[in-house]
Amino acid sequence: MPLDVMGLFFFAYRDFVGDADALLERQGFGRAHHRVLYFVNLRPGMPVADLLDILKITKQSLARVLRQLIDNGYIEQRTGPTDRRQRLLYATPKGREFFEVLSATQTRRIEPAIAGLPPEARRMILKFFVGMVDPADRGMLERLKLTENL
Repeated sequence: MPLDVMGLFFFAYRDFVGDADALLERQGFGRAHHRVLYFVNLRPGMPVADLLDILKITKQSLARVLRQLIDNGYIEQRTGPTDRRQRLLYATPKGREFFEVLSATQTRRIEPAIAGLPPEARRMILKFFVGMVDPADRGMLERLKLTENL
């Protein structure tokens, strides 16, 4: 068993999310809110249905998180241009700004860690993460343009 990899992954993830968690908590938010902000900022106009597929959470759970983000002015929801039943999500300026602050805390951990590695290491790290994703979900990585640098 790769206990060393699992242990290091735990500590890296704990610290990676820890800084952002503190900022989220000040707003009364949690990691689910961060995930929604991340994907809506990554792909403005994302349909709610796509977000459900990505996050693999219930409609009820997503509805609660979205309601809080909408009510607090971080996300706005619009109807689809051709299908009025479709709900498209966009970050507001406040939502984009908060996302940038959250991302900056995480970037401060990622960049120095990668900078200390050989140039080809970044690509290897990306391949490692893709390898951990369920093969059925890898097409989603491509649609989100998360694998363009491979």
